[in-house]
Amino acid sequence: MSSAILCTRPLACRTSRTIQKPVLDFLAPATLSRQSARLQSTSSQPSHTSSPPTDSPTPLPPTSSKLSQDAQSKSTKPIRPLTPDQRAFLSSALRVNQTGELAAILIYAAQNPVLVRSHPHLRPLMQHMYDQEAGHYAYFNSIITKHRIRPTAMTPIWTAAASLLGWSTAVLGREAAMACTEAVETEIGSHYNEQVRVLLDWARKCEARGESLGPELETLVGELRRIRDEELEHLDHAVENDAKEAKPYELLTEVIRGGCRGAIWVSERV
Repeated sequence: MSSAILCTRPLACRTSRTIQKPVLDFLAPATLSRQSARLQSTSSQPSHTSSPPTDSPTPLPPTSSKLSQDAQSKSTKPIRPLTPDQRAFLSSALRVNQTGELAAILIYAAQNPVLVRSHPHLRPLMQHMYDQEAGHYAYFNSIITKHRIRPTAMTPIWTAAASLLGWSTAVLGREAAMACTEAVETEIGSHYNEQVRVLLDWARKCEARGESLGPELETLVGELRRIRDEELEHLDHAVENDAKEAKPYELLTEVIRGGCRGAIWVSERV
């Protein structure tokens, strides 16, 4: 892939000028998302390493020059153009990620008033999980908007279903609400794991050819790992709060997990 992309659409050109770096056209063009929700991410900013004192500089070891050359060589590797199948995979995966995070927000929003009313001590935990899901949604929403990925046409249905699921499990009690979180996060964690596995496989093949996926996809891998770990953290919180004491636990979780798998399958295609 060349270091610059010819802009055939005014929107794409404006985006390229704004970010001052190449935009990897790894996603199939589609209808621009008109989702208007703006939710604040709680992701922490990367720390900055302080520079060494200037009055007593430490001599560079003999191998530093070689390491610097290796790093520069890696950074200038040619970017491997993705195949149509790879672009289709990314489009469907990111579409599912966006709608899945929206559903998670709606589930927690519906559960929160009912649970907090009867269990006030859960307020900080529910807010913490909601804030993380809101950050995930904002991240994926920005990507599908930037690359004009078509959101799933099932969004209105999933919106209603997620709100109903959150409210109904909260009415059944704290254990049922936590069992809902456990079931949903089990499926979502597996979904993100599969995406990370596929992208790392692409990266290994590029490395073997002396090529690179490019900075944008490399960043995506890191973000998917971070988001997956936060989703699995929610699963742990649910188990710690007696998710497995829900009655009937197995029936409830299997129905919810089956619904999640079905929603993922449909959203990948519609």
